[in-house]
Amino acid sequence: MDVINLLLNRCSHPKLKAPAPTGQTLENIFQAALRVPDHGRLKPWRFVIVEGDGLARLGQLFADIATAAGAPEDKIARAKQMPLRAPMIIVGIASPTPHANVPRSEQVLSAGCAMMAMQQAAFAQDFGAMWRSGELSHHPDVAKAFSLGTDEEIVGFLYLGTVAQEAPAAPLLHSDDFFTYY
Repeated sequence: MDVINLLLNRCSHPKLKAPAPTGQTLENIFQAALRVPDHGRLKPWRFVIVEGDGLARLGQLFADIATAAGAPEDKIARAKQMPLRAPMIIVGIASPTPHANVPRSEQVLSAGCAMMAMQQAAFAQDFGAMWRSGELSHHPDVAKAFSLGTDEEIVGFLYLGTVAQEAPAAPLLHSDDFFTYY
């Protein structure tokens, strides 16, 4: 796929099925993350791959959190199924390092760029992806499950797999609504 076409037609694929990327295809996705802008070469990110039984364990964690919050049964059941929407999830973690010239916010943005790069690399290799976040990505029990350090944070869950259903076309936005000249 040509790069401009890839960028101009990026979309999230909420319905994914097996297989997930493997081998060199998956390594390409990993390498795309490792090539993002990284001021000071601090490598302010790390990633955890969740697949197989890990998906069910993550779903149980989400369900336990919903139960502890007093959620209704339908929300608990939905939480348990969330990770099963794809055969693989890559958890993106911002892992900033205190630095005199590189603020924490810039390092977190670098981790976000890594997520976007992995999503684009998946698309470029004919796989689907959906970057999700939400309240669970900031929950202390999820932080504990992924052994987050005190200054680390989850920047998202990248669901990966084979496209099960094409995503609806996104509306065309007009650049004049968002860009001005200084």
